Amino acid sequence: MDTGKLTRFMERIWDDDIVPALTDYIRIPNKSPAFDPEWAAHGHMEKAVALFADWARARLGALPGASLEIVHLEGRTPLIFIDVPGNGPGKVLLYGHLDKQPEMAGWADGTGPWTPVLKDGKLYGRGGADDGYAMFASLSALLALTEQNIARPHCVIVIEACEESGSTDLPAYIDHLADRIGTPSLVVCLDSGCGDYERLWLTTSLRGIAMGTLTVRVLGEGVHSGDASGIVPSSFRIARSLVSRIEDEASGAIKLPGLHVQIPPGRIEQAKQSATVLGDAIFTKMPFAGTTKPMADDLPELVLNRTWRPQLAITGMAGYPAPENAGNVLLPFTTLKLSMRLPPTCDAQAAVTAMKETLETVHPYGAEVVFDAEGGQSGWNAPPLAPWLERAVQRASQDHFGNPPAYMGEGGSIPFMAMLGEKFPGTQFVVTGVLGPHSNAHGPNEFLHLAMARKVSAAIASILAAYCDEGPR
Repeated sequence: MDTGKLTRFMERIWDDDIVPALTDYIRIPNKSPAFDPEWAAHGHMEKAVALFADWARARLGALPGASLEIVHLEGRTPLIFIDVPGNGPGKVLLYGHLDKQPEMAGWADGTGPWTPVLKDGKLYGRGGADDGYAMFASLSALLALTEQNIARPHCVIVIEACEESGSTDLPAYIDHLADRIGTPSLVVCLDSGCGDYERLWLTTSLRGIAMGTLTVRVLGEGVHSGDASGIVPSSFRIARSLVSRIEDEASGAIKLPGLHVQIPPGRIEQAKQSATVLGDAIFTKMPFAGTTKPMADDLPELVLNRTWRPQLAITGMAGYPAPENAGNVLLPFTTLKLSMRLPPTCDAQAAVTAMKETLETVHPYGAEVVFDAEGGQSGWNAPPLAPWLERAVQRASQDHFGNPPAYMGEGGSIPFMAMLGEKFPGTQFVVTGVLGPHSNAHGPNEFLHLAMARKVSAAIASILAAYCDEGPR
């Protein structure tokens, strides 16, 4: 592999071909079905899929025997399936998604979720980094190998359109395509994060999630607060007390024993190494308001909090008017959306059950209390890297970043990884991504760090080349 030639190829294809395509993609408001129930009628998802498919088909001629199919199963979001025969041994599955999170408020002036802006080497807009770039990175890696006449394994690329909704459609597609996917010995997922933009980061674990809405109702309708307060208990106060059953309001520690796991010693050591690499950037990347401080002073503990410990977030509330419209009314109900991040090896369904039982047992004042559990998704803990893959990752990071790789768990979820881990227990995984400091996936001002994207693409090409030279037989 000529590293200089590979770098120049990636600069050329990204600047000339990929960035224009991603710019057009950002303009499409193809929100995931959970955020746009009428996605099929609106047509945005099909438009995004067509854009991706057209770009890929125009370049598959350089990959002999390659094919692309837009697969539609009834009632489900579409999926792009690309099959690229190999001229070397083995089979690799590369994964990404193209559905998007909703808009969110707070975008900087001149930018917006559907308004692509290229500034200071970053492409701003929803979906470019999470995870629109993945298909382009995968194909550019294969095209780069072809340019240098380097052997590549048989590769299949899966780009789904339901990941931000929990990948609920994906299992049906994996079953539908089982014969064509086969049993890959390596899975490359490009939907994860990076601690900085200075090295290749491999994700070693992903947290799971348990979600639901807690509703406390004390009245059939709102009542004047001057008449009712002191007689009718506050639904908010009751809800607050119920949440305190599962979370310590002073420390944020989760009280339910079943939501904790024994953290593997190796992951603790990796957390310490990541903390050494990142330093204060572990928390300074967060847009803290005022004098707000992180939840701990110890940096490795912050890493473990984010990756291996359960944490609760209240992500929504209903039952309340906006402050400017709030009259002197004791409101009839409070609804809270609870999002519980779970340790990678915690059973999500057991966690949901524990939360429901804890919240619904013994209602203060006999209030009407319901925890509507939306379900849960278990996390994922990566298997150890095979020696050949560890060497390949080390070389790829050194060649393309000038630094050794780093390893750290991620606090979010990629449902596909847990599913594949169960389906292919002997498979190796390279889970990486471009979501680094301030890239702000799901929030305002999301951006794709273009230099990082080019280097990750080159690193994947190097790892695929190593697969053919040194990988499993």
